[in-house]
Amino acid sequence: MSSHALPATGDPAVYIIHDNPEWIAPFTEALDRLGVAHVEWLLPETLIDLSAEPPAGVFWSRLSASAHTRTDPHVKEYGRAVLDWLAAAGRRVINGRGVYELEVSKTRQHRELSGHGFDAPRTAAAFGPQALVEAAAGFTPPFITKHNQGGKGLGVRRFDSHAELEAVAAEFAPGGANAPIDGITLIQEYVQPAQPFVTRAEFIGGRFRYAVRVDVSGGSFELCPADACTIPGAGAAADVEATPQFALREEITAATPLIGRLESLLADLGIEIAGIEFIETADGRQVVYDINTNTNYNPSVESAEQSSGRQSAADRIAEYVSDTLAEAAPKSAFPAGSAAQ
Repeated sequence: MSSHALPATGDPAVYIIHDNPEWIAPFTEALDRLGVAHVEWLLPETLIDLSAEPPAGVFWSRLSASAHTRTDPHVKEYGRAVLDWLAAAGRRVINGRGVYELEVSKTRQHRELSGHGFDAPRTAAAFGPQALVEAAAGFTPPFITKHNQGGKGLGVRRFDSHAELEAVAAEFAPGGANAPIDGITLIQEYVQPAQPFVTRAEFIGGRFRYAVRVDVSGGSFELCPADACTIPGAGAAADVEATPQFALREEITAATPLIGRLESLLADLGIEIAGIEFIETADGRQVVYDINTNTNYNPSVESAEQSSGRQSAADRIAEYVSDTLAEAAPKSAFPAGSAAQ
């Protein structure tokens, strides 16, 4: 019978803690190109020996807020257990335990954004469908709902009247069609972009990488490069096909004031790799509304970057985790390639 213990090498390596193999290949391939030993820890159906020391190396958390939609509803708790075990042993973790708590809680994200002086959307957290209706009464339509533990646009829906929400409120109850995994649904002001796009700024090693223009003319509001997070019921613009969904915003640079503030935020929160989304409004607001610590990269944007002579984001991340491994592990020759998974 095969072991369910998390695999390890005998030498220091990069351990990638994740819940979705489909997102990992670009990073393991980049680590292979550098000759850096790496091991994937896919959490469902594994175990940890709490009396044992974790292996030597650097640990990179790629755990996502949407894991429960793909594998196992308890993946969040598996991740917490593993990250606690690593922290107790003093292991170096990229995007560690505290960062994971931000990934799985938009209420925490809102608190940190507001506490650091960013313009964040007005938001209320409701614990149950009746509380959701009551919370919405304090918002002028249109407003949106979203799941507290989100990702992939979970629960993101625009409502143009209070009656519209009341008609479907039961869907947010446990067992309902739109039930949040942790029972918490957010009501949030709908922020209208000045132009039909939102912006996602990418950061690696806490430093700005690039900004991506994400087209929302088809009615989408919250998107990530890997998955469109569409608001149900929103109409598509007539020319939506003519506009690339993702494109570089080359006018946004590391010198852009908002970017500098976001880098400071990441440093304060210990976030090393992330994508942060914001909206620019007609009246001059820059509304920051989402922190993604399990960021993925859009192929067309990456292709444009590489055609300009820049390395891929995956290669930059591989360099970053390799450098972190060299700093954290004893000086020795690291074996190349992947360990058994």
